[in-house]
Amino acid sequence: MTQRLLVIEDEPTLSRLLSYNLTSEGYQVVVAEHGQIGFDTAMQEEFDLILLDLMLPGMNGFEIMSKLRGEGVKTPIIILTAKNAEEEVVEGLKSGADDYITKPFGVAELLARVAAVLRRSNGQEEREPSPVQSEAQISLGALTVYPEKYEVTLNGEQITLRPKEFEVLLYLARKPGVVMTRDDLMNAVWGFDYIGGQRTVDVHVSSLRKKLELDPGSVHIDSIRGVGYKLVVNKKKTVHH
Repeated sequence: MTQRLLVIEDEPTLSRLLSYNLTSEGYQVVVAEHGQIGFDTAMQEEFDLILLDLMLPGMNGFEIMSKLRGEGVKTPIIILTAKNAEEEVVEGLKSGADDYITKPFGVAELLARVAAVLRRSNGQEEREPSPVQSEAQISLGALTVYPEKYEVTLNGEQITLRPKEFEVLLYLARKPGVVMTRDDLMNAVWGFDYIGGQRTVDVHVSSLRKKLELDPGSVHIDSIRGVGYKLVVNKKKTVHH
């Protein structure tokens, strides 16, 4: 089945370039050149992937992502950012983007990133749960992780996590106290074919830390300089079901 892509980009030359190259690759492409129209289209139709510029008329890319995720739309999103705009990348990933492409970019990079995100998305949907993934819960002090339900509670209160944040926490929770390198986390959560940098891991860990501050004395994530991260539990009770 042909995969459908939504391009939300207001610069006509770039939107035509994106549409032409993606269509040539076999994708079905819908283009929206206004933020509000792009949001409405994403809400009304089914897409396999959204390519989203951040600076748009009517509604900017951050607003679009926030509203889509708030409405429960889980379609993968690749944001288009300006060169040297690290703050945009960080904010975009926090807002729910799955990947980013920095302008100007080559056609080969564009197609590779699109294909990689689509592969990860399809793989997550089709993957059969392994024995480890079928565990009912992991309890680490006041923290409880429910792998099958994608839910986390801290002191009995549910914490809302984005899918990638949950997967990072789950990976760390399965081996508390063990240092996981950024490469470990990148490969486990984003896949071996992920093209984005390790900054993606740092952004998600930083976001997780803030959400775990509900009870920082119970569990926290330590940074191991130049290596990676480990989940530290300050209470002895650790139960795997």
